[in-house]
Amino acid sequence: MEKDSVLMEKIISLAKRRGFVYQGSDIYGGLAGTWDYGHLGVALKNNIKGLWWKKFVDDRRDMYGIDAAILMHPGVWKASGHVDTFTDPLVECTKCKKRFRADQLEKAGICDSCGAPTGEARNFNMMFQTQVGAVEDSSATVYLRPETAQGMFVNFKNVVDSFHPKLPFGTAQIGKAFRNEITPRDFIFRVREFEQMEIEYFIRENDWEKQFEYWKDEMIEWMDIVGIDQSKVHELEVEKEDLAHYSRRTVDFEFDFPFGKKELYGLAYRTNFDLNIHKLEYVDEENAQKIVPHVIEPSFGLDRTVLAVLLSAYNEEEKEEDTRVFLKLKPSVAPVICAVSPLLKNKPELVGKAEEIFGMLKKEFGRVMWDDNGNIGKRYRRQDEIGTPWCIVIDFDTLTDNTVTIRDRDTGSQIRLKDYELVGYIKDRLN
Repeated sequence: MEKDSVLMEKIISLAKRRGFVYQGSDIYGGLAGTWDYGHLGVALKNNIKGLWWKKFVDDRRDMYGIDAAILMHPGVWKASGHVDTFTDPLVECTKCKKRFRADQLEKAGICDSCGAPTGEARNFNMMFQTQVGAVEDSSATVYLRPETAQGMFVNFKNVVDSFHPKLPFGTAQIGKAFRNEITPRDFIFRVREFEQMEIEYFIRENDWEKQFEYWKDEMIEWMDIVGIDQSKVHELEVEKEDLAHYSRRTVDFEFDFPFGKKELYGLAYRTNFDLNIHKLEYVDEENAQKIVPHVIEPSFGLDRTVLAVLLSAYNEEEKEEDTRVFLKLKPSVAPVICAVSPLLKNKPELVGKAEEIFGMLKKEFGRVMWDDNGNIGKRYRRQDEIGTPWCIVIDFDTLTDNTVTIRDRDTGSQIRLKDYELVGYIKDRLN
């Protein structure tokens, strides 16, 4: 456990030092449960989102994108049960008055902070409330959405009317959700503001078991695409008594995080609960009857994906002088595909040639970094830490034969290539 906590500290330190993730509102002491993504963190998130959208939307014929509003009519959350049942058990310490989720205490009924007994648990609704309009009265109360799913369900009729899809078909959405967590913890794992990547896949009831297994395989394939270490992934069949009220079957994909085995993704068979509560139907063209489709829901947390990808990619290699740290990110996910460096930054002829090659690669790949800070060894170490697969160095030989050195992040090996071969070399490895 001590080793695991050290690993977590290393990940958090690297994430801040190299511009992946910063504490929210840091210069004011921070705000618990909020995190800001820096330049490389934004790039990593966007790459993950792009790959997800490509696999589950662009590469399919049966999926329709949605970007629903964060603020929704309060009737949506009343109908779905969130107003009455979206709660966590809250306890307060009788001595220090700190509050905790009762089910997350290290010892039941005992304060994690001072060791005094806690009071009785009470239900705490996790939805954030706000007001719409100038007058604060009950009719103006709305909620920041605690999930993205309902935005897709309430748009079911719109999708059907616009595109006339045949069953089975799905809607997909990437967006923010908000939960007033009592005790946010574990870096970006449990936070108050997070992003979800979700699918609601509409099916006929008698197909649900086949579709459930199909989507389970799709989720496993997705984890391989982004580079999540599947030796650390475990399937948990959720027991009947622990199922959400809308679910007939749920499988959680858990990951071995440094702070324990915790949920990464979820796959639920929601039956036709949601379409029923919103009084939505579908005309089945096969028999011209109105039916209420059933739903398979694959749910992916984006922030948890980022954390699992970083943990899966983190490597240390002992060297004679020190330890080389590198993120073995898949090139398709890495924030920077390659870095371009002149051997010496005070030699105009080297800098000019390096800028020419940098411009060529930047135009082709976008995710290309210029790096002339420090000696070549320090540049390599810096690029290793942010997961850059290839470093390209322009030296004096480049000026005579147009060859450059390209160094591989994972092996440290170097080869020389003609400058015009670089695009093809990188494309082959990206594919």
